[in-house]
Amino acid sequence: MDEIIAKIDDPIMLSQIEKLVPFHGYLSTGAFIGLQMLKIAKELLDIKNGERVFVTCETLNCLPDPFQILCGSTIGNKGLKILDYDKMAITINKAAETGEERVKGVRIFLDPEKTAKYPVFHAWYMNEKKVPHEEAISELLKAGDDVYTWEFVEVPVPVKAKKDVRLCAVCGESFVSKDGTSICKGCSNK
Repeated sequence: MDEIIAKIDDPIMLSQIEKLVPFHGYLSTGAFIGLQMLKIAKELLDIKNGERVFVTCETLNCLPDPFQILCGSTIGNKGLKILDYDKMAITINKAAETGEERVKGVRIFLDPEKTAKYPVFHAWYMNEKKVPHEEAISELLKAGDDVYTWEFVEVPVPVKAKKDVRLCAVCGESFVSKDGTSICKGCSNK
């Protein structure tokens, strides 16, 4: 992988990789895709460093990690939502201004029609054969933004509801009731 990283002359991307690798464990193709998607989103939405962003990832695999480590968008702070659709796609938006019901965002996805121009990477993406991360990332470096499609979207701003904390009628533990029920999800799923 050092050979591939040596080909990168963008100091910002190199800095991001230095932060990402210890967090993710290694530079995977999916995490690198996330880096490229983040770069596109920052340009399209004029996102400044340190600016709060909200991200919806459409896969659990590798793609969410750059947004956690580089944007501070995590599940815990509600900056990251994961929809387990197994798609290499994200929607990202800036924080809404007070009173806004919708905010401009961008949905970016890895486009198989475009990846076809990069046969080694396409084979990795479509799982046609085993392709090492080094080879897939090498092709992604050549491709740049060329393998992605994006569209601007209107993202609804969630209304922050008052928490309805109750004690579960079965186990006695406290939980947040979202629908007025008195039994926690853990007990109702038994």
